[in-house]
Amino acid sequence: MRVVALMLALGLSTNALADNPTDGPNDMFGAGVQRMPAWLGSKDHRNQAIPYIQAELPWHITLSTLDGLTVDLIHGDKWRGGIYGNYMWGRDHDELGSQLGGVIDSLSPRINAGGYLEYQATLQLNIGGNLSHDTQGAGAYLNLYADYDLPAIGYLNHSLQLQWQGMNGPAMRRFFGVSPEQAAKLDIAPWSPGAGSQQVSLEYDAFMPTSLHTGFAFALNYTRLLGQAAGSPLVRSYGTPNQLTTTLAFVYRL
Repeated sequence: MRVVALMLALGLSTNALADNPTDGPNDMFGAGVQRMPAWLGSKDHRNQAIPYIQAELPWHITLSTLDGLTVDLIHGDKWRGGIYGNYMWGRDHDELGSQLGGVIDSLSPRINAGGYLEYQATLQLNIGGNLSHDTQGAGAYLNLYADYDLPAIGYLNHSLQLQWQGMNGPAMRRFFGVSPEQAAKLDIAPWSPGAGSQQVSLEYDAFMPTSLHTGFAFALNYTRLLGQAAGSPLVRSYGTPNQLTTTLAFVYRL
């Protein structure tokens, strides 16, 4: 996952560049701002203050605001796997806007829990996947991903991640469904999607140290909605299948 890739990159740059700002601790804590779609599929954006955490804890626990929580039950030289959890944003009346608010359901944030498996194919490349279930509902999510560490540019450590996500029917309908009653109020077609591909995304992550213990973390994520998600009348009439999220945080390395 990205937290592992970034920490590995920091470790490699520490070996390559002695007595420099990357030669320090790798657990990072901070705060920043994330600019994200107002709701999944929206053409409008909102700014959200967020904590920023990337930390390897005792007992093979990794906590990341980018990748979620993992607890390694498999921790070999090449394979890692175990328990996985993550946080999924919802949407409220204000984020839906004047046209959809009060008609389309607001959604509370949720915690997803499940398992993950990852293989380190090369020193720079990790491939893996995770399968999780909504802890408060019937939604299920499958993610397949590949992380690649780019060559460092001076003190800049950066990486790319390519990810595909699929959802089961309840998850698809939660985010993209339109009931006949809602459709009549909005003058659009009802939509009851089933399980399938939901999105593919490409993300660039970077960390630039400003001192031994401080630095800036940056992430740029482009997501393209797929299949029945992209075909939802909510997306076609009120949003866009092209989703862009940016994150900037100031962090302290412990």
